Amino acid sequence: MSTWEVLRFAVRGLTANKMRSALTMLGILIGVGAVIMLVAVGNGSSEQIKNNISRLGANSLTVMKSTSGGGGGGGGGFGGFGGGTRSRQQSNGPRTQAHDLTVDDAKALVDPVNAPSVKSASPVTTSSSVTTTYEGTSHSISQFVGTFPAYFAAANKEIARGAAFTDDDVTSSRKVLVIGQTVAEDLFGTVDPLNKQVNVGGTPFTVVGVLKESGSSGMQDADDVAIGPLTAVQQNITGFGSLSSIVVEAKNSKVTDQAQSEVTDVLNQRHEISGSNSADFQILNQASLQSAVSASSRTFTVLLGAVAAISLLVGGIGITNIMLVTVTERTREIGIRKAIGAPKGAILGQFIAEATVLSLIGGVLGVLVGVVGSLFKVVGVQPVIVPSSIALALGVSVAIGLFFGSYPANRAAKLRPIEALRHE
Repeated sequence: MSTWEVLRFAVRGLTANKMRSALTMLGILIGVGAVIMLVAVGNGSSEQIKNNISRLGANSLTVMKSTSGGGGGGGGGFGGFGGGTRSRQQSNGPRTQAHDLTVDDAKALVDPVNAPSVKSASPVTTSSSVTTTYEGTSHSISQFVGTFPAYFAAANKEIARGAAFTDDDVTSSRKVLVIGQTVAEDLFGTVDPLNKQVNVGGTPFTVVGVLKESGSSGMQDADDVAIGPLTAVQQNITGFGSLSSIVVEAKNSKVTDQAQSEVTDVLNQRHEISGSNSADFQILNQASLQSAVSASSRTFTVLLGAVAAISLLVGGIGITNIMLVTVTERTREIGIRKAIGAPKGAILGQFIAEATVLSLIGGVLGVLVGVVGSLFKVVGVQPVIVPSSIALALGVSVAIGLFFGSYPANRAAKLRPIEALRHE
């Protein structure tokens, strides 16, 4: 028999019981669709996390006071990501008196001799939930930042309208603000916020710029932010205590690690940390953190794909079950065909073809469902299709048809004609 005839007999066998064939294909469809969707969700989650991290810039470092007080070194991690930071300090040595981060520390980091890889260092003070009003409209800004102008470039904050404040604004303690899109929308609505005065805790600040939209970062809205000159924010909102952090910008991404080493050396000297003493600061390296998160996300994506693949296995078992039932129902037909001269290969090929067609059609439909489903957000994550997952899922679905259909097909091919003809 030709290949075409084998396929024709296979299709006729499948259409003889349409409901059974449809339900079998549904199992494969769900399995393939689930693999594509879950891998896309995992990949989309990974991309979202990397984008959130990259907002601060690939060549930026964030220096913070050590969470362990006088110890903990520069490698204590941040935001739950241990390994995202590096430091040459030991974390288990004798403790020294903890020093606060100061503006002088930030200025000392911009030193062409001691820190030639550092482009800028911006002292940062922050306050959360600062209530701001404009003509009777009130909004609580989740992150109110006081810093230097260099912060905008280091933190990858781009101006959409207006302009950033200047060094002269910092020196003169001018009460000016650059606000995020969320603040602009909630406070001003359709009114142009530029050059408008807002009341911040009883102090008037003038809006001079609006940031480009950044989007949400997990549970935090990155656009719900206001940034002003460090001196003005300290005088009117946060006070002149310790800095929240220092954002350091390396000259380029290739020297970020070198810049981190230089920052560590400068701060060790200024904070009188030597020998086995542990550092009273920690440094977050964006590039290192992004690498660590990427590795974790890949593992998570593979795990999701493996879980979804179980449904493909269940679909394959369903094919075996249905094909065994089909062979039993058509035993007499098989006997008649073998009695009139049908070779063993023709019988074997027909039933393998039936199983493969079932899995192939189910796989193609599953690909369509997976691709269409990936167009919609899942629990706040926009899935990102991985092309290799489509090819892999479809290939596995066909392989499942061949593998799980081979046993029933072989069983049908081995039937003796006389026994098959006696079957009722």
